[in-house]
Amino acid sequence: MPKQADVAAAAEQSEVNRLMALDTTPWYQKPNLRFLYFCLIPAAMGVEMTTGYDGSVLNGLQAVQPWQDHFGHPKGALLGVTSASYNLGGLIVLPFVPYVIDRIGRKHSITLGSIILVIGTILQTCSINIGMFLASRLLLGTGIPFAVSGASQLLAELSHPRERSVISGLFNVSWFVGSILAAGVTLGTYKIPNNWAWRIPSALQCAPSVLQLVFVWFIPESPRWLLFKERNEEAFEVLVKYHGEGDRDSAFVRAEFEEIDAQLRQELSNSKRRWVELLQTTGNRKRLLIAMCMGVFSQWSGNGLVSYYLARVLSTVGVKDKRTQNIVNLSLSCWSMITAGAFAFVTRVLRRRVQYLTSFCCMTVVFATITGLSAHFAMTGGHSAAVAVVAMIFIYNASYNIMQPLLFVYITEIFPFVHRAKGIAILQFFVRGSTAFNAFVNPIGLDALAWKFYLFYCVWLLVELATVYFLYPETKGPTLEELAYCKSSRVYPLNHCWC
Repeated sequence: MPKQADVAAAAEQSEVNRLMALDTTPWYQKPNLRFLYFCLIPAAMGVEMTTGYDGSVLNGLQAVQPWQDHFGHPKGALLGVTSASYNLGGLIVLPFVPYVIDRIGRKHSITLGSIILVIGTILQTCSINIGMFLASRLLLGTGIPFAVSGASQLLAELSHPRERSVISGLFNVSWFVGSILAAGVTLGTYKIPNNWAWRIPSALQCAPSVLQLVFVWFIPESPRWLLFKERNEEAFEVLVKYHGEGDRDSAFVRAEFEEIDAQLRQELSNSKRRWVELLQTTGNRKRLLIAMCMGVFSQWSGNGLVSYYLARVLSTVGVKDKRTQNIVNLSLSCWSMITAGAFAFVTRVLRRRVQYLTSFCCMTVVFATITGLSAHFAMTGGHSAAVAVVAMIFIYNASYNIMQPLLFVYITEIFPFVHRAKGIAILQFFVRGSTAFNAFVNPIGLDALAWKFYLFYCVWLLVELATVYFLYPETKGPTLEELAYCKSSRVYPLNHCWC
């Protein structure tokens, strides 16, 4: 039987969900909450636009002749290093990111990252040789982890619990907004007969960061971070204004404040917030392993080929016209934004495991089909096979996007506040490490093996599917504080409530 204190804790924790269920007013009819979400879109949700823009713009620039001429037609290992440099920059600073974010706050980590990104964009636009281009991309890579970590935590910790999963899901979907902008810009400038064909797309990469630097001043700091810094009155006022629409006597706000405060005090009393703590308990080791898997799987599922080397993939099935490649690139980005955006709203309905497993099952089947069709084209040169490959790439992207919105939703749910910044840093480390490795290896593999290189991803997708099935717990339903509550309380006797 659970202890009396555990029963009391269970009753107290369920109060937030009970009171939230009584509130039937949608967010768009609440002026303060509506204003908050309006400002969060450019200030925080749009941070991932920079990463999406980078992935798509480099893909598009490979089809821009002045860029190829200016930088000496990079290919093979050099092209791989050029693509990987953005993520290598992030790997350098990620061990320090959690400490910076916990010290200066979620809000100002966005400011810090955005300033670095603006400087890096200026250098990239002014690059006179491949060395300077690489250096600028390394600098861009050092800025994005601060902005992404701060924004993802701010969205999860500041949003109303009812909209938290959708908003956090849309954060990752903003990647495709940046991708569309980059694909559209490169399509519109690739015919310019001088270096402005690639300098204009490079310069526009700073647009999301400029928006963040403007709108970040219109949003508050995370109430959880304010409580962490013992600025209790400020934290309460944030909750009153945005979750209670200015009602200081709101029962929901008081229950939410007490829940956050109690859970944070418990976490701080049991933690010194050191990295080594992630290895000291079974629960934290599971969290660590899941964060590592999420980072690797988000990039090693075949999507790296489509994101960074679409032009090369299309060439393997005879689609070599530069304009056609850019049109497919832009169309694919639009399609991905629509599908990923739709599945972000599905997070309110589907359980997390169902959404993950559905995605990996579909990706495994579709990628195997792409491999078979590419092999058929290599043997016969049939036009129908080439058309089928392009169609299956669109279906593959939709399959990947079933789980794509969950990346930051899930990571913020499985890690408690005291380790949340570290969890996101670990996720980003493995995302960027896997992307950097992929960016270096993929062009070499495509050059050497063509379609046969896809066979590796067919096998690896099966490994990913099995790992998700046996390792990933269910987290849908409870609040962030309830998810962090110890399993021994028996409040949520599921695998996700780890001690």
